[in-house]
Amino acid sequence: MKRQIITCFLCIAASFFSSYAQENLTYQKPPKPILDLVDVPLAPGTYINSKGDLMLFLYRDQYKSIAELSEKELRLGGLRINPATNISSRARYFTDIKIKSVKDNDPTNVTGLPENPRIANLSWSPDEKKLAFTQTTNTGVELWVIDIKSAKAKKLTDASLNANMGNIINWFKDSEAILVKMLPKDRKELIDEAMAVPTGPTVSVSDGKEAQNRTYQDLLKDPNDEYNFEQLARSTLFKVDLNGNKSQWMEANMYDDISFSPDGEYIMISHIKKPFSYLVPYYRFPTETNVYKNDASLVNMVNDVPLLEDLPQGFMSTQKGRRSLNWRADKPATLVFAMALDGGDPEVEVDHRDQVFMLDAPFEGEGKAFLKTINRYSGIIWGNDETAIAMDYWWNTRNSKTYLIDPSSNNKDPKILFDRNYQDVYSDPGNFVTHKNNFGRSVLELDGTDAYLIGDGFSDKGQYPFIDKINLKTGDTERLYQSIFEDKKESIVEALDIDKGEILVRIEASSEYPNYYIRNIKKKNDLQQITNFENPFKSLQDVSKEVITYKREDGLELNGTLYLPAGYDKENPEKLPMIMWAYPREYKDKNSASQNTSNANDFTYPYYGSPIYWVNRGYAVLDDAAFPIIGEGDEEPNDTFRKQLVDNAAAAIDAVDEMGYIDPDRVAVGGHSYGAFMVANLLSHSDLFAAGIARSGAYNRTLTPFGFQSEERNYWEAPEVYYTMSPFMHADKMKTPLLLIHGEADNNSGTYPMQSERYFNALKGLGATARLVMLPKESHGYSAKESVLHVLWEQDEWLEKYVKNKPKNTVEATKEEIQD
Repeated sequence: MKRQIITCFLCIAASFFSSYAQENLTYQKPPKPILDLVDVPLAPGTYINSKGDLMLFLYRDQYKSIAELSEKELRLGGLRINPATNISSRARYFTDIKIKSVKDNDPTNVTGLPENPRIANLSWSPDEKKLAFTQTTNTGVELWVIDIKSAKAKKLTDASLNANMGNIINWFKDSEAILVKMLPKDRKELIDEAMAVPTGPTVSVSDGKEAQNRTYQDLLKDPNDEYNFEQLARSTLFKVDLNGNKSQWMEANMYDDISFSPDGEYIMISHIKKPFSYLVPYYRFPTETNVYKNDASLVNMVNDVPLLEDLPQGFMSTQKGRRSLNWRADKPATLVFAMALDGGDPEVEVDHRDQVFMLDAPFEGEGKAFLKTINRYSGIIWGNDETAIAMDYWWNTRNSKTYLIDPSSNNKDPKILFDRNYQDVYSDPGNFVTHKNNFGRSVLELDGTDAYLIGDGFSDKGQYPFIDKINLKTGDTERLYQSIFEDKKESIVEALDIDKGEILVRIEASSEYPNYYIRNIKKKNDLQQITNFENPFKSLQDVSKEVITYKREDGLELNGTLYLPAGYDKENPEKLPMIMWAYPREYKDKNSASQNTSNANDFTYPYYGSPIYWVNRGYAVLDDAAFPIIGEGDEEPNDTFRKQLVDNAAAAIDAVDEMGYIDPDRVAVGGHSYGAFMVANLLSHSDLFAAGIARSGAYNRTLTPFGFQSEERNYWEAPEVYYTMSPFMHADKMKTPLLLIHGEADNNSGTYPMQSERYFNALKGLGATARLVMLPKESHGYSAKESVLHVLWEQDEWLEKYVKNKPKNTVEATKEEIQD
């Protein structure tokens, strides 16, 4: 008996100490049941025109290669740029485009496309007879255009576009020319940081103003970065016609956003100015916005925003002065903007947070005020002279309001149509239906005083998407259509012609790939299929899938999507190992937190980060398990974060265990980003799990001292919260095997790669069983095929070792020997 116990102990010890070793692995591949779900061709993405009679099929590779990710990359001011090509180093490209008439069965191939297409920045012409796009070569970015009728593509420029920042392609109103950003002739050579000789130290200064900023990444660090950023941001604006003739339209500057007025007579252009900042990304650098005629003559400066380093504290803080400048969609050339009435400070008590203004050509003066919003202004859907829909929201209370306004008068009080908790999905009235007007802009679909709403249709009985007609004067609604599918999911994509009753829908089932249909809601069972995409994941089509509901210790109803292997006998259940995947979400009320937004009829799509693969390896999988963190009234959700995490997890395991499907001693928990943070906390403060997988997380909240996720208090205001929630501070309590994975080039705010490195060092120093995998070149999400396959291999190895084939401890071994 003693020999057997010692042998068992030595096996554990050997496994334990081998995890300490430094390993130099080549990229590995997961076993075939997983590999067969990764390396499959995907159906194309779709892009439909405003008339609803034409679709683009957009094809792309699911993953990049590690060689692509290894191309030179500069990280400056929040941007990641390939300096050889002058486009984002993380851009995803389409590899083919096809055109399909809704009436035709098969799509038409586009001829003349570039060899080895790397297509991005697609843009319809105003008349939708042309489609412009960029093609990235080894040396730069070209401008191309497709004639939709002939399905022919042609190149308009050489590889001289600057696609580093802002919108690249801007059509003139006549659809005969395009305004593009091109590399300036006077661009200077970039400084090679590795070769540069410092001219002095880098000095940052605090002048006594509070500047409580999130822990942004890829910021400028020194004068060399400032120099390189300026060179890469500068563009010259050129007008290019459809024959490829080009003429300089405006001299070089650091141009950002560009937008034509609805009538095409004016262009609003923003450019970045100095001083730059080492504390915030480029979109908070000083900017100046001017309006020009379409012949490039200056009309007026309409905004001048200073460096935004010292905004007030809080998620609802904003800048002083004009913000959210946009063109009014139903007028030829009217600017609309908001200004904070509280100085941008959410701590200031006021009756109205924002005021909204209109400014007509020649865009001089303060503008005409026409609306005050109770919460922070978030946008307007324009209708006509007397009718528009305005929206606001306030994060702290999760409140949003929808107003009916008369933009022609500032004497009429807006009518509040909806005043609701935006996390309460069961009460969501839906989104207003819009259509393209004669300017080609989206405006409110109106029938007299009636408008239309498309809703997701979540309820306590399931999901049944709907279309309502709403009388804007009375607020009364009439249901025009509601999906009745029980064994499928129907999503209403958009209304093509609401007068005729024609809508575009997408229909899917758990093993039926989503396809598009045109439904006429005025005719019974009038459904025309317009795509025929096949399921590329055949090995999952017989997997059991259901949404289960269960209750937390405090009575809160929770849910998750449970998968069981194909052929699993529920009548004579086998005790399976299980992997649970989740992501915590914060709520201000229990009612919203308990609502179910899972649908068992969602197509089962195994993307790179999904746990679904392991259902084909003999595991039960509980995906998207509800992990609400609630703080009602004056209590903040994070005040009881740890207890709620553990209660959520215990309820989920108990629920599946009571169904008889799993061995509760062989359950793993996994998560990505904030989900990884959740995993580390669960393993430190409970004994519910056999192992954990934490990808790209943050584990020491003191490294994000000015807020994180939904926590807006800083460290000095809530030190106990930061300490209690940090797994790093409780590394001595870790007794469960933990697999840590992180991209070496993570650019997400707060999840520095250092977070995983420091946490692993703490676990290692304290004798915990852990493994740290750092993925070269990868960011917060993983995109290289080699990386994805290796991550799946790592996770599979970890689950097989510590969950499915979990080693028995010495006490368990002793009990078995006594029985023998």
